[in-house]
Amino acid sequence: MDISYTDLTRGISAELGQLRSEIPDTLQAFHALGKAASAAGALDKKTKELIAVALSVAARCDPCVGFHTQALVKLGATRAELAEALAMAVYMGGGPSLMYAAKTSAAFDEFSAAAAAAAPASA
Repeated sequence: MDISYTDLTRGISAELGQLRSEIPDTLQAFHALGKAASAAGALDKKTKELIAVALSVAARCDPCVGFHTQALVKLGATRAELAEALAMAVYMGGGPSLMYAAKTSAAFDEFSAAAAAAAPASA
């Protein structure tokens, strides 16, 4: 069965909303950690998201793949940049990471197509 990463991230976001009401301190702390870790520093935000997507592949986390590929599209990542990050994930994670690299590539295409469809038409 094919996964719609748009639907997956939307669904997980709703589920996280429920957790946010049940364990607000934990979710607030996690959000702060993510904000601090992804802030531009010696590495820019796009590079950090490329690392995050590679780790998502290695961890075989579908929601993570969705959120991080969506972020990469928003940050202007190219398919070539994604492919190189996926190559490193496959190198480090072997066959299971190869399977998730293919899924991540599909997620990138899905979010790219949605972004292109939502973009205003050029004059």
